[in-house]
Amino acid sequence: MRKIPAELIERYRREGWWTDETLGDLLARGLWDNPQAGFYVHSAVRPYTGTFGEVDRDARRLAAGLRERGVGAGDVVAFQLPNWREAAVTFWASAFLGAVIVPIVHFYGRKELAHIIATAKPKVFITAGEFGRMRYQPDLCADVPIVGVVDGGEHADGHALPFDDLLADEPMTGTVAADPAAPALIAFTSGTTRNPKGVIHSHQTLSFETRQLLENYPPDRGRQLTATPVGHFIGMLGAFLIPVLEGAPIDLADVWDPAKVLALIERDGLCVGGGPPYFVTSLLDHPDCRPEHLRHFKTVGLGGSTVPAAVAQRLTDLGMFVFRSYGSTEHPSITGSRPDAPEAKRLFTDGNVRPGVEIRLGPDGEIFSRGPDLCLGYTDDELTEGAFDDEGWYRTGDVGVLDDDGYLTITDRKADVIIRGGENISALEVEEILLAIPAVIEAVVVAAPDPRLGEHAAAVLRIREGDVMPTLDEVRAHFRGAGVAPQKWPEELHRVDEYPRTASGKVKKFAVREQLLGARQEHVPT
Repeated sequence: MRKIPAELIERYRREGWWTDETLGDLLARGLWDNPQAGFYVHSAVRPYTGTFGEVDRDARRLAAGLRERGVGAGDVVAFQLPNWREAAVTFWASAFLGAVIVPIVHFYGRKELAHIIATAKPKVFITAGEFGRMRYQPDLCADVPIVGVVDGGEHADGHALPFDDLLADEPMTGTVAADPAAPALIAFTSGTTRNPKGVIHSHQTLSFETRQLLENYPPDRGRQLTATPVGHFIGMLGAFLIPVLEGAPIDLADVWDPAKVLALIERDGLCVGGGPPYFVTSLLDHPDCRPEHLRHFKTVGLGGSTVPAAVAQRLTDLGMFVFRSYGSTEHPSITGSRPDAPEAKRLFTDGNVRPGVEIRLGPDGEIFSRGPDLCLGYTDDELTEGAFDDEGWYRTGDVGVLDDDGYLTITDRKADVIIRGGENISALEVEEILLAIPAVIEAVVVAAPDPRLGEHAAAVLRIREGDVMPTLDEVRAHFRGAGVAPQKWPEELHRVDEYPRTASGKVKKFAVREQLLGARQEHVPT
């Protein structure tokens, strides 16, 4: 793992950002304080209505059952489950045991799952028998000592047990002692460019992130729905940690269906507080969305993927209080705008540094960051060595600019550049201009091979229902009217109904590029 300078450790402890409290201690205290808070799963296959206290009891029964089977502090417990009650039971039980938790996005396929299991080497793996595209795959779990399967009796094969069989009759009391500086969670990134990377967080970094996120949330944000997969870092934080400290109800949805989410908003008064813009705009663009739904979109925090200025302005014009933030699985909260920030800063920058965070820009604008929520490193030592230096700085791979007031704006990813005839073109800039075309809901710009210039910009568009796809001449006229240099104009257009996405809602640009290349190869004359 990375080297953390002694002066940073001393500072983080002196400021109270790092404490001796483990993740299990933090959860145990919050659950004890809020036993009657509601716990709801909105699902067609495994719905649930109960309380924190009821789910906590089963988490402690699972902790007791796993402890009887030899699981304790430092052991790895992985789970691949949809947004179900059993996911919370597994997460909380693992924390009580001082185990290292590995949440896995439920729709990750065989390739990703095999890589994660081989990398994390879990002592326990909890999964579902079947859900959507997901299936229990016993051959991948053959070397895992303890396997539990939810809702899959026919999959209990002598090695895997039904989930409920892992629960002891009596719940475990207390929590197992663990080193607060030791690993508490391995979060595997979405893998937009390669196999998922195992990002290691300690009890200290994760507990600090949970506390500071809660402190930055407005008090009147309402009853929040978590539809982001709990196998993803942001979904896990929003579902199983922040509400416990807040004493707020937990509402989970195991499928993102805008029509059903709008119905839940209307029936139960739920709110969608933001995240990647897709989760908000897909609701607003749905034909079932009516003005009465909008009153449940009070405060919208946008982050987790590129935030187009046009989207931030649109939401503001609809009466929402919008702010942006910037972070990653490695460093979850780097910047963000506080509620009292000027509107222009909230809408058009990614905010200023969060408590304890420091940033600096490299000669090419690359952002380096460090702070009390920065991870310990990767499961791959080579990746750790390349991403962190001896002074505690993390190389984000993102490019940005700082204004005179210290507000950061992300302008690009270093890898998200189109090199046309030796000139760099920002894909983000081209996407922003495309989004000003009224018919365009979402725009993704990628590099396409060009026999003359090496690369050129290819625009892949989602078009608003009922509108017509613009022609290339119309797009060029739009760019000309915006005063954009001709070399930045898209040189080909494609229309899609949906993009390939990661668990957090980000578009997998590498997959979009591969699809375009595949389409070209299919049409090459033979």
